[in-house]
Amino acid sequence: MDASSYRPAVVIDNGTGYTKMGFSGNVEPCFIVPTTVAVNDSFVNQPRTSNKGSNWLTQYNAGVMADLDFFIGDEALARSRSSSTYSLNYPIKNGQVENWDAMERFWQHCIFNYLRCDPEDHHFLLTESPLTPPESREYTGEIMFETFNVPGLYIAVQPVLALAAGYTTSKCEMTGVVVDVGDGGTHVVPVAEGYVIGSSIKSIPISGKDVTLFVQQLMRERGENVPPEDSFEVARQVKEMYCYTSSDIVKEFNKHDKEPSKYIKQWKGIKPKTGAPYTCDIGYERFLGPEVFFNPEIYNSDYTTPLPAVIDKCIQSAPIDTRRALYKNIVLSGGSTMFKDFHRRLQRDIKKIVDARVLASEVRLGGEMKSQPVEVNVVSHPIQRYAVWFGGSVLASTPEFYGACHTKAEYEEYGASICRTNPVFKGMY
Repeated sequence: MDASSYRPAVVIDNGTGYTKMGFSGNVEPCFIVPTTVAVNDSFVNQPRTSNKGSNWLTQYNAGVMADLDFFIGDEALARSRSSSTYSLNYPIKNGQVENWDAMERFWQHCIFNYLRCDPEDHHFLLTESPLTPPESREYTGEIMFETFNVPGLYIAVQPVLALAAGYTTSKCEMTGVVVDVGDGGTHVVPVAEGYVIGSSIKSIPISGKDVTLFVQQLMRERGENVPPEDSFEVARQVKEMYCYTSSDIVKEFNKHDKEPSKYIKQWKGIKPKTGAPYTCDIGYERFLGPEVFFNPEIYNSDYTTPLPAVIDKCIQSAPIDTRRALYKNIVLSGGSTMFKDFHRRLQRDIKKIVDARVLASEVRLGGEMKSQPVEVNVVSHPIQRYAVWFGGSVLASTPEFYGACHTKAEYEEYGASICRTNPVFKGMY
C-alpha cells in the first residue's frame, strides 16, 4: 500500500452553482465556493503576431500571466464587479462540464490555494451528474492523472453518494430515490442496491436558480427599491433566509393580507455604487418561490409537471419488484430542498397520487381484492445540503475505497478509457 493510502482522500463535489471540497472523514466540506472562474481578458486577448521584429518575450510573458492571473469562487465574482478587464466563466452548465480549460484552472485553485495539499500525496474522489457521458470521465481522468499526477481517482455518481449520506441506522439502505435539487438542475434518480436505474432517471428544467430568478421577478414587478446590479444577489439571499413551503397557497395569501406586520419581512441593504442604505419588503415571494416545484406553471408556462408527479412517474417506470422499496426511501439532496416543510409537502402530494391509484385499481376490480397500502416516506436529514459531499466523505473513508480507485499505473498502461466505468465497492452496496 502506497503512502497516499494513509492520508485522507480529497473529496470534491463540483456542482453547477457551488463546489464543495474537503477531506474524507469530515462531516462538512472545508470550503464551499461558487463554481466560476474570472480570467483577465487583457492577457488572454493578447494579439499573436508573427512579424520578424515582434516582441516574442512580451507575448510569452502574457501567456504565463494568463495562467497565473485568474480567480475562482467569491474572489472571481468580486473581481468581475470591481474591474471590467475580468470576465466570468461558468465551466459547468446543467451538471455537465462545458469548458474544460476553465475547469482545469478551477481545480488547480481548489487544490493549491484552498485545500493547500500536494495532489501527488492524496487519492481523489470527484462527483458527476447521473447523465454525464463517458467522454467527460475520460477528460476528467486525463486532467487528474496528467496535470495533477494524482495516485488514484474515483469518479462517483452524485445520487448514489446522496443515498449513502442518508444512513440513519447501522443498516446501509442503498435502495431509494434521490431527489437532487441543485442550483443548475433537478434530477430524480432511482437507485437499487447501489446501482442507478439509468432508464428511469427523470430530469426537470426547474432548479434552485429558477427559484432565485422567480423571487427576483416578483420583487421587480412589485417595484421594490433594489439596485438592478444587486437584485439577483438580494433575491438569492431572500430565498435562502426567508422562503418556506406552504401547505395551502390560498391560505398563505389570506394570512399575509390579514396580518401583514407578522408575515411581511424587511430587507436592508447598501447600494454597491453609492453606499447609500435602502430597504424593501419581502412578501408573497416567501412562499411563492418554493411553490415553483409544486405548481411550475406560475413560473414557466412551457413546463407544468409538478415535482411529486415526476417522482411518481420515475418510480412507476422502475422494475416492479423495486417500487415499494423506492417509495419507502425518497431521499432529498441539495440546498434547494432545505426550505421549511419541503419534505412534508412532497410526502403529502406523492401519497395523494399513490393512494388515488390504489383506490382506482380497487374500484376497477369491483372491490374484490384489497391492496396492501403503499408506504411513502420522504427522508429529510440535517446534512442534506451537503449530502453528496458527505456521502463521498463517508465512502472515501472506507478501506475498500483505495482498492476501487483507478491508479496512475493503470492509466499509464491502459489510457483514459479506464475512467469510463467505476467499479462498485464490493460489500458496500
